[in-house]
Amino acid sequence: MDGGRLLMVKRGHEPSSGLWSIPGGHVEAGETLEEAVRRETEEETGVTVEVGQLVGYALLCHGSRHFVTLDFSAVPAGQGERPEAPRAGDDAAAVRWVPLEEVRGLDLAPGLADFLVDHGVL
Repeated sequence: MDGGRLLMVKRGHEPSSGLWSIPGGHVEAGETLEEAVRRETEEETGVTVEVGQLVGYALLCHGSRHFVTLDFSAVPAGQGERPEAPRAGDDAAAVRWVPLEEVRGLDLAPGLADFLVDHGVL
């Protein structure tokens, strides 16, 4: 989050290819959750973040595979400065800061809108 904006990525690969979501990915061996959040966000968006508290979790089912996602709050590093301009990288087809009032108007990954509402983001 940056003020009233949410950093979002248009997924370039399955699951949910072509749909908008929030940055995320896998935890590497030996990595803390906070390190994974920072690394994945920077890889997908080019934005360096300071990781906050756990917001919640979601269970995602894709065919026979099930994923548990842990979602953390994060803000651009160096608060008080203008955040880095996002750039699509890694598996993101596009990336941008989206005003909160525009998030629901995007083609969102399944369950994302409900998650964001349930956890007080929208």
